[in-house]
Amino acid sequence: MINAKSLFFGIIVGGAISATATLLSAPKSGKDLRYDVKHKGDEAIQAIKHLKEDGFDLKEQITQTSKEGAALIKDLSADVKQSIESWKQTVEPHQKNIQKYLNQIEKSLKELEEKTKKQTEEA
Repeated sequence: MINAKSLFFGIIVGGAISATATLLSAPKSGKDLRYDVKHKGDEAIQAIKHLKEDGFDLKEQITQTSKEGAALIKDLSADVKQSIESWKQTVEPHQKNIQKYLNQIEKSLKELEEKTKKQTEEA
């Protein structure tokens, strides 16, 4: 990320160099040239002020968005935890019944296996 001081310094130095180049290669009279330079300087100052204000506004928006995002994530996390706990409370009573049925099915399968084993031995 560009350092703000370096960017500002670069704008100032670039402006000074371009102003000097304009003065040295100007085909206008001194009075016209001074007026143009003053006018362009004022425009540059206004542009820099607008950039500075926009930068502060952007910083404020980013700060606000970060705070809102953190609050939303915190709320979402709490909602997810609550949903998981609710789901656990709903499933827990049924879990014991499911385990009971699974044990009965396993017992029935063993009995069936033993019966088929005896039948194949008798045959």
